[in-house]
Amino acid sequence: MRVEALLFTGVAAFFAVVSACYVPFSRDTAGNAALLVSFLMSSLIALFLWVQYLRHGDRAQDRTDADVREGAGPLAFFSPRSYYPVFTALGTAIAGLGVIFGMWLFLIGVGIVVPGVAGFVFQHNDR
Repeated sequence: MRVEALLFTGVAAFFAVVSACYVPFSRDTAGNAALLVSFLMSSLIALFLWVQYLRHGDRAQDRTDADVREGAGPLAFFSPRSYYPVFTALGTAIAGLGVIFGMWLFLIGVGIVVPGVAGFVFQHNDR
């Protein structure tokens, strides 16, 4: 995870430098917001990857002296079947259309997204 963490740290640093140069000379609020959100999102991913690297250390594919068999086996648990991604995607699409067509459609989309995300989180809570 160290390589990925360094990559996203570099992306976050890039957006920070570009924002520092762009914001003082620009009156474009949309561009300023886009640069700020890009910096925050890449920083969040970089933070997550650094935490994972500090928790788990180098993976087998990060080391040059590792054997192929060290990377074999199950990596994590993945749900065998779930309908919650469908609910979440449908609700997100409806909420996106609600931004265009009206608040009533947006609220319906949010009403579909919330149970979808809750299902994602608590689906295998008894494991």
